[in-house]
Amino acid sequence: MNEPLHWNFDDLVEMAVTGRVSQPSVRQGGYTPWPDGVGVMLPGMSGIVYNARVGDRAFGWAGDHVEPGVSIANAEERADFALHYLTCIGNQAEVVTGLAKGARGVVTGEHARLLIDFQPDVLEEMTIGDTVQIRTKGRGLKLDSYPDIEFKKTSPALAEAFGLQIEKGRVSCPVAMELPARIMGSGAELNAEFVDQDLMSGDRALMAELGIDRMRLGDLIGIRDVDHRFGRSYRKGWTAVCLCIHGDSVMTGHGPGILTLITGPADLLDFHIDPAANIAQTLGIRGDA
Repeated sequence: MNEPLHWNFDDLVEMAVTGRVSQPSVRQGGYTPWPDGVGVMLPGMSGIVYNARVGDRAFGWAGDHVEPGVSIANAEERADFALHYLTCIGNQAEVVTGLAKGARGVVTGEHARLLIDFQPDVLEEMTIGDTVQIRTKGRGLKLDSYPDIEFKKTSPALAEAFGLQIEKGRVSCPVAMELPARIMGSGAELNAEFVDQDLMSGDRALMAELGIDRMRLGDLIGIRDVDHRFGRSYRKGWTAVCLCIHGDSVMTGHGPGILTLITGPADLLDFHIDPAANIAQTLGIRGDA
């Protein structure tokens, strides 16, 4: 019989933060080089994306760093940091201005902007500049019986949706796939509470060989021998569970983005493969939870 999990949900503070739907931007010149030096000009981050949602592929788009759903930000720097640091995956969001006022969505990622999934009919009513309010809860989340396991960007809704199991004294999380630590790229220099880490996806043959090119937006991902408590470093005997939040990139070291959710010593934290481990389903975004 699986050991019951005891969370500190009642201790967590619930707060509102807001941001506005961001306009996509393109730097002057517009070209992004492939590893072989050939430049391309592709759509990518920010704005309202109508045809990419969590549950869809992470590879193969004619785009760069494609962010599923709606991207929001706050124009005031410190308020934007609060938007980033307080918001957790699975938090509820609500449109509070414009034609889509009252529509509700779910936070699915944190990149340069906060990423929110809304139903397709809601997107048709939204516009750049609409204000979205998020009901944040999850910062400070702990599993009381396993205090040495750290949870980051994890709402109570996501914690319950993980499907965690206790196996031989270790917490085991279902993940859609395992990634080798050696292919992790840009983002190792950032603190693990902020934004994501990208894959070194330039070796397409290796991606196919390892099955990584089948990754989906919203997949849970397991990585062994990495410590994500502060930065994202190689460390034997440690484990991380992460979330695929954005699509592939032509830039070296900037493949699909992987957001840290759980990290801890391998004698306490493990993962097991379940191809269905994707928040599109487990959070009931595109199907029954």
